[in-house]
Amino acid sequence: MNPGDIKPAPGSRKSARRVGRGPSSGSGKTSGKGHKGQKARSGGTVKPGFEGGQMPMQRRLPKRGFRNIFRNEYAVLNLKDLERLSDVSEVTPELLVERRVVKRSVQSIKLLGEGDISRAVTVRLHAVSASAREKITAAGGKVEDI
Repeated sequence: MNPGDIKPAPGSRKSARRVGRGPSSGSGKTSGKGHKGQKARSGGTVKPGFEGGQMPMQRRLPKRGFRNIFRNEYAVLNLKDLERLSDVSEVTPELLVERRVVKRSVQSIKLLGEGDISRAVTVRLHAVSASAREKITAAGGKVEDI
């Protein structure tokens, strides 16, 4: 086999439609653009959101609220999720990312108290809710804030 023998799969390559090549071609004269108007002209495209001079939708609608760029986003983790990690005695953000319990892109991790924990674990996370802290200490574990 030579490089010159390589051909694309039959039907995978399609030639471009040649417009404006006479009346019998099916797309001659106006070349499928209709008669006159902006979209019939060369370069005649309308910007996204343009409504012919009418006030566009994105400017007509009221704007509400704002997004705080300094907000700290937490990945939420529950006690029932920790219970599934049965072979772990110390929970850290690095371990949770490694085990793919939380995504790497999230800055901080918060442990919430949904579910129960039956064994003693040491938890080192960015934030822990009061109910989760209570359940971990009741099971004989420790909670350390980072």
